[in-house]
Amino acid sequence: MTIDLRSDTVTKPTEAMRETMASAPVGDDVYGEDPTINRLEETSAALLETDSALFCASGTQGNLLALLAHCQRGDEFIVGQNSHTYQYEGGGAAALGSVHPQPLDFEADGTLDLDKVAAVIKPDDYHFPPTKLLCLENTRGGSVLPLDYLQTTRRFVDERGLGLHLDGARIFNASIALGIPVTDISRNFDSISFCLSKGLGAPVGTLLCGDKDFITEARRWRKALGGGMRQAGIIAAAGLYALENHIERLAEDHANAVSLARGLGDVDGIDVTNVQTNMVYIDVGDADSHALTEFLRQRGVLIQGQGQLRLVTHLDIDEKDIETAVAAFKEFFSA
Repeated sequence: MTIDLRSDTVTKPTEAMRETMASAPVGDDVYGEDPTINRLEETSAALLETDSALFCASGTQGNLLALLAHCQRGDEFIVGQNSHTYQYEGGGAAALGSVHPQPLDFEADGTLDLDKVAAVIKPDDYHFPPTKLLCLENTRGGSVLPLDYLQTTRRFVDERGLGLHLDGARIFNASIALGIPVTDISRNFDSISFCLSKGLGAPVGTLLCGDKDFITEARRWRKALGGGMRQAGIIAAAGLYALENHIERLAEDHANAVSLARGLGDVDGIDVTNVQTNMVYIDVGDADSHALTEFLRQRGVLIQGQGQLRLVTHLDIDEKDIETAVAAFKEFFSA
């Protein structure tokens, strides 16, 4: 049995989810006739209290559609230097939309300093790309953005005429960690993307949520980029099952992450950062990360990274897996 701590993207559909997928009614979604996709989009919009939602193949696609719907060619968006939207999505906004990114370093808590954001908003001068959008990420590296920060940011963009997009791949982890309805987060944004295939445990898919006109524009871009799907209710059904059954259980992943951090914190040679959601970051100092990774792999525990390592708990990790993983780490560092 493999204990995979590399990411929450490695989750596999449960048997109940597979059964739901197998029996899902389908139709042609390009014609708007797939009842399962329609229900997933309606359910997602209702959950986040937005007008509409759009089923996308991935988080990368969802974020790209948001950028293209918010910005025109030559416009600029402000984004975190190490954010997924900027660093890990193939430069799609620039390559496919001629949209210019303005990256800024994240603060230690995952926020963007709004004074620094203000300093890079371009003046109304034809020498500069017009700044149109600010992008945030929540959770960011497992950290939850404070609610008062989101509210302040909403006022900030309103005063400056900017749009505000959230890469909310793990927005439900954030709401569970804060103990608040997800709408307390979503209402601060013009658009939100959230992922079905991470902690929620579906095999594929992201929902992009926003007002009706925004989603209409995003749907047009999805078609232009080859993202129109036909009888895709089979995979949308997994997302529906996840939204109906796997949101509240994210608290179990958070508890397992705390247990993992507590166990590794007792190991000489490992420094553990504060845990807020389902991610545990550890620093192994001078230890050989490659040797550690191979040692753990031979014992059925999968990790990745160098120096500072990210360990992620999820649907397929239970308390016994945590105990086994901690024991394997202890064995390596006691050798």
